[in-house]
Amino acid sequence: MKRWAILTVILYAVALLLLTAPVVLAAFANWGLHDTNPFGLRDLRQLYSQWGYWLWLGVLAAGQILLLLVPIDLSQKRLPARRKLKVPVVVTAFFLANLLVAGVLSLLCAVFKDNAFEMFTFVDRVGWTGPADQTQPFQPTVAGMWASMGLILILFWTAWALLFARFAKADDASSLVKRAVRWLLRGSILELIVAVPSHVIARRRDDCCAPVGTFWGIATGISVMLLCFGPGVYFLFVERFRRLQPKPATTSAP
Repeated sequence: MKRWAILTVILYAVALLLLTAPVVLAAFANWGLHDTNPFGLRDLRQLYSQWGYWLWLGVLAAGQILLLLVPIDLSQKRLPARRKLKVPVVVTAFFLANLLVAGVLSLLCAVFKDNAFEMFTFVDRVGWTGPADQTQPFQPTVAGMWASMGLILILFWTAWALLFARFAKADDASSLVKRAVRWLLRGSILELIVAVPSHVIARRRDDCCAPVGTFWGIATGISVMLLCFGPGVYFLFVERFRRLQPKPATTSAP
């Protein structure tokens, strides 16, 4: 059965790879008001060469694997250990936190334009050692912005984990997986409802950095939505495998 799980993860990763090009081109192709430097195939090749892209793909594939741990045990008719039952809670909370952060960022980009990213500079502001007379303007760093977003993500991750664990405490293994998939699917749809219009607004306004934030929301929503189909696809493979297996011959009594 593990081979079917590996095949499911591979199909998920391939789907993300194939969807990257059309989604990126649709989001950044030449359709801004004053887009004199449109996103082209050369930029797309550079995207595939970035280590961050493959890290993102690896995190999503790892999440798919972790969500399939409990379905693998169920398909093998084994009672999952309590430790394994905690895995869907942690993984679901992680992706729900990502959806929430991406959705909030998309909404901020639509409202505050490029100034939306100033909401994620509190780490740099805490460590700011500029002059007291403010003759030198505050200069946020990319590392500080990532650190701020990381802290917010951890906060939301913890909150979602506590909330989801409370609701799922009385669930059995099968119900827990179904609840996790249902929450992720609904969350991804809701996040896309926010991210897609926000991206259209930012692109038509020809903002500098805001479309990157709204596109991140679109990419997160689509990725998590596809992630939800992993357990379902796996069970389809398992059911097909069981149907193809020859039934054991019954010996007639003498």
